[in-house]
Amino acid sequence: MSVPAAVAPIAVIGLDAAPSWLSERLMSHADARRAFDLAREQFIAGRRIDMGGLAGTLGVDRTSLFRWVGNRDALLSEVLWSLAVPTLVQAEHATADAAGAERIAELLTHFVADLNRAEYFREFLRREPARALRLLTTKESEIQRRYVATTEWLVRQELGEAPLGGAIDVASLAYLLVRVSESFTYADLIAGDQPSAARARTAFRVLLRAD
Repeated sequence: MSVPAAVAPIAVIGLDAAPSWLSERLMSHADARRAFDLAREQFIAGRRIDMGGLAGTLGVDRTSLFRWVGNRDALLSEVLWSLAVPTLVQAEHATADAAGAERIAELLTHFVADLNRAEYFREFLRREPARALRLLTTKESEIQRRYVATTEWLVRQELGEAPLGGAIDVASLAYLLVRVSESFTYADLIAGDQPSAARARTAFRVLLRAD
């Protein structure tokens, strides 16, 4: 799914870095877009995206729906990323007055906090924890690749090509920041702990030497 570049660079970096069959199809296939919009609406309402139910609401059979959007994981991944994008944009706007390591830490903290407050997102994590972690946090995940690419872009914007005095390369730092973000967003699923934006902020600042 494409986001106009005029909206904000942070909105398009991830998708440009890791497009999928479905994200490209959504730009030109009206039926795929119709199915995606309905699935997104159901997800925000806190409902489970069910391919049979979705096909029935659209008035088509499951075979047609799968031909339009692929399997359920592919559809869920694009729905999840479509909701991450405005959250990242909001975080960028909220930290417009900051710069450097301070801005990176605060922007990512805003992102974690918004995810932790989004009830429809938390409901998805409670309802399908194993699927959620697989779609959101593994190396096969388009979502994680997009988040890492977006964070790489952010690091380059704020710290240049040799962050922290060259102690670490951009890609490695971005990956570590994403793993910190995931750890404090999915703490309940990973370690039975409470998700915490405040603890994420502390970890971001330590990692970025922001203090």
